[in-house]
Amino acid sequence: MTAIAANHGLLLCEGCTKLNRAETTLAHPACVRCGARLHPRQPFSIERTWAYLIAAAILYIPANVLPIIESGSLFLSQTDTIWSGVLYLYRTGSWMLAAIIFVASMVIPAAKVLSLGWLLIAAQSRSTRNPLLRARLYRATHYIGRWSMVDIYVGAVLVGLVQFKLVATVEPGPGAVYFAAVVVLTMLASSSFDPRLIWDPL
Repeated sequence: MTAIAANHGLLLCEGCTKLNRAETTLAHPACVRCGARLHPRQPFSIERTWAYLIAAAILYIPANVLPIIESGSLFLSQTDTIWSGVLYLYRTGSWMLAAIIFVASMVIPAAKVLSLGWLLIAAQSRSTRNPLLRARLYRATHYIGRWSMVDIYVGAVLVGLVQFKLVATVEPGPGAVYFAAVVVLTMLASSSFDPRLIWDPL
């Protein structure tokens, strides 16, 4: 049997990362440094992660279908989704920016949902296959999530720059709200998943 810290009465504090020796006589052991409650595993990790992940998957659809930017001038008005914005940038020669927005705004959120879904299914089925690969996938998923906000950042900068002109306006569309919600929900799902569940079956 693999030796794990919890079997030896050692618990890691999620607040300050101090390794504590849990008192077996206490119903709810606490960290000696910061006083946070200690748990061998994050409570309801799988349930909370599934809830965040399903919500993110549902909101991913309107985030890509609804306009993310609404622009207008004295002569015309235009609404752009993420995909139409990527196509416009590509056709006008800004293929590098188009590729960055496509990867950060469409590929990464979808990849996070799929990878976390696979990790959850493997954890629930207590799979022992490729635990190191799954641990690396979780770390990559957790790290790369912050770059999903690139599209919102570009939109915010564009809004700020265009507002200096009196004859043109750019405003975030309803798709921006859904997209930001998808990013936040996938980040919450990644934080809620307890990677120690990957190793428990071993």
